[in-house]
Amino acid sequence: MGSLTLPALASAIYLDTNSIIYSVEHIPPYHDLLLPIWQSAKNNTHRIVTSGLSLLETLVGPLKSGDTQLEADYRTLLQGASDVKLSPISEAVLEQAAQLRATTALKTPDAIHAATALVEGCALLVTNDPIFRRVPGLTVVVLGDLITP
Repeated sequence: MGSLTLPALASAIYLDTNSIIYSVEHIPPYHDLLLPIWQSAKNNTHRIVTSGLSLLETLVGPLKSGDTQLEADYRTLLQGASDVKLSPISEAVLEQAAQLRATTALKTPDAIHAATALVEGCALLVTNDPIFRRVPGLTVVVLGDLITP
């Protein structure tokens, strides 16, 4: 298995919803790949950013299944952790997302994630969805690419 290379300079790293889920639910092998990001954030070397959309997307499963502990874990991370910025879906994000939908054919949720990363000035977007590579000006790491057979 490969490893994730973090930006050299202190900067923001965007985690999309699947990266948050892998981390909170300890889903192998992605959980281990993401550990350096969380450690870097705890050391104040990098900041973790995600969209408010991640709160919606992560809560659906626990709410459906009635898993109140998992729901609380997501809320604690996304709404209470000092090393995670839950970025609101602002007008600037919506404008950028509309532009991305028009030029890259991203679906609305993906366009919101990408637009948030751009508006927040993130040096890196970490995902498991290669569709984000369509976004100009966004450095993307697809976790699946780091896994070697």
